[in-house]
Amino acid sequence: MEFGIPQEVRDLEMRVGLAPSGVLSLVRAGHTVYVESKAGDGAGFSDEVYRDAGAQIVYSAAEVYGRADVVAKLARPTKEEHRLFRPGQMIFSFLHLSVASPDLLEALVEREITAVAYEMIKEENGELPVLVSASQVAGRFAPTIAGQLLRSDRGVPGQQQGRGILLSGIPGVPPAAVVILGGGTLGVNAAGAFMGLGAEVTVLDRNLNKLKYIDERFNGRVTTMFANKYNIRRAVKFADVLIGAVLLPGQRAPILVSRGMVKTMRPGSVILDFSIDEGGCVETSRPTTLRDPAYILEGVVHYCAPNMTSVVARTTTYAVTNAALPYLRALGEYGLIGAVHREPALVRGINLYQGRLADPAVAAALGRDVTAQLPLGKGGGR
Repeated sequence: MEFGIPQEVRDLEMRVGLAPSGVLSLVRAGHTVYVESKAGDGAGFSDEVYRDAGAQIVYSAAEVYGRADVVAKLARPTKEEHRLFRPGQMIFSFLHLSVASPDLLEALVEREITAVAYEMIKEENGELPVLVSASQVAGRFAPTIAGQLLRSDRGVPGQQQGRGILLSGIPGVPPAAVVILGGGTLGVNAAGAFMGLGAEVTVLDRNLNKLKYIDERFNGRVTTMFANKYNIRRAVKFADVLIGAVLLPGQRAPILVSRGMVKTMRPGSVILDFSIDEGGCVETSRPTTLRDPAYILEGVVHYCAPNMTSVVARTTTYAVTNAALPYLRALGEYGLIGAVHREPALVRGINLYQGRLADPAVAAALGRDVTAQLPLGKGGGR
């Protein structure tokens, strides 16, 4: 099978769809991998490294899309990439179709693309392995972002400063209060990272089993609260840093924090809404870019860059490659139908099959009906 790795084109997007280690694995399995020249530069992977792994270097995105049966990338395809889709192609990427511009769906339908959303590949036990890899990176990187935005000289340039709080505090001066909405992978990793720096951490979730796990994992050093409206309102009010880490796969994230709640936060406090990929869980959140990632609203610093893991592009690329490679290998060896029998998680990531909507959650979020007939048999059940 022929795989293609194009250079990402979004502003400051430095991740790449497959690390050289993944290319080597596919090539050794007998497949051809086309990598666009300079695709890995932002993550520190040169063309020569890809050549050594067995990739064929090509010099335009058009050639990648034109040659590849399967295109593997990380960022959601942009409008300039839509015209490059080859009819009948497969595309693996983080898609977030429930909040994507309608033109992406139109392009996928028109070119009869089979689109696999990394964020929705789901194992029988409920784990989202590819999303988990990216969430681990985001959660562990969260204190770095929060610490910068809390600095007295580093709020938003030309606007209000951060609160001037050291996350860890010092003897005689209390640490920052960090509130995390969501006890999933991102939330747990963020909790551990903030706690490791000495911050005071509170995690809210509606799943009592998750709260029990968090309490046991951190030996009671992380405060847990049930995520009802009353408790969310209380926690938001005392937060120096508020983390949005809520996910409903295939759906828009629910709004858990109203503008009124944001108004109760102290001036210079920070919101990191990592749910922004799915629309955001804070009413005052709106997508930003890595070139201009933060803004002030109601006196609070908001950071809402959907591709924030791009600033640690090498780690993120390796993490996603490690998680996605088994599915790409199965696809190459058995074809789509055979792959989903051997890796049932793969079928749960299929948003469109040959240009037709295949996932009920995505279809419902878009106000459409499922129209695909997946010839996947017993092994492809949801």
